[in-house]
Amino acid sequence: MSVKKNLVYYIGLLLIAAVFLLIHHETHNEFTLHLAAIPIEVLVAVFIVERILEDRENREKRTQLRLIKSYMFRSHMRELFLANFGALSSPAVSMSDIRQASLEELRAFRHSAAKPEYRSLEAMEPVIKEYVKAAPVWTDFLERAIHYNFEDIVETMIYILHFIQDVEFFQAERPGELFIHAAKDNPRLMSKVDTVLGDGIRKFLDYAVELKQKDPRMFDEVMESYGFSSRFRRKHRRALTSRGDGGGGKITLEIPPQGD
Repeated sequence: MSVKKNLVYYIGLLLIAAVFLLIHHETHNEFTLHLAAIPIEVLVAVFIVERILEDRENREKRTQLRLIKSYMFRSHMRELFLANFGALSSPAVSMSDIRQASLEELRAFRHSAAKPEYRSLEAMEPVIKEYVKAAPVWTDFLERAIHYNFEDIVETMIYILHFIQDVEFFQAERPGELFIHAAKDNPRLMSKVDTVLGDGIRKFLDYAVELKQKDPRMFDEVMESYGFSSRFRRKHRRALTSRGDGGGGKITLEIPPQGD
């Protein structure tokens, strides 16, 4: 039970202790001091037990959330992270690098991702589109964060969903144009782009560190699935660019390169 739910009981115990202290003040009976100490001792014990239970519950919720993230990262959000890492110029970290890294190396990758840089503005556009496509995932994360009372995650999801709304509004008003070109001339929008895309890199590396430390088996499974997708994307890209277009030209596809 939470502190708020038991506030009436806490106040009651304090009032009982206050009554015995008042009696002691009037009668100077030492026994009333012992009686006053009992509800205070009970109150302290309850606080300690509740703190232990809340910490245990939070750990269990974090474990559940880690499992949920594992599924979503391997399914609905896989293309998003592949596109995001593939568009980077710094840090130049591939999924293969992450998979083969030690825990210390993963932490170094995370440190180097404090201010990620992209190959070009145009390379950021496919990543932005992946965020829009993943809108249901962010909504699902928001609902779960509200259920589990993770305020930090709630704030992050709301920020991402607001960003997606900005992109969708732009796409509806100016179809065919690149959102990133409009964002570069608008400091507010560009700040959102840098925050959302950069946080995506940092959150993935945070998650990789967490898995490597707490669940190495799941880390290997997640990174193996990303490696398979990376190899498939490269083969698919090579097939498209090597196929003729009927006029002797080449078909090109704007997919950022990504190591496996």
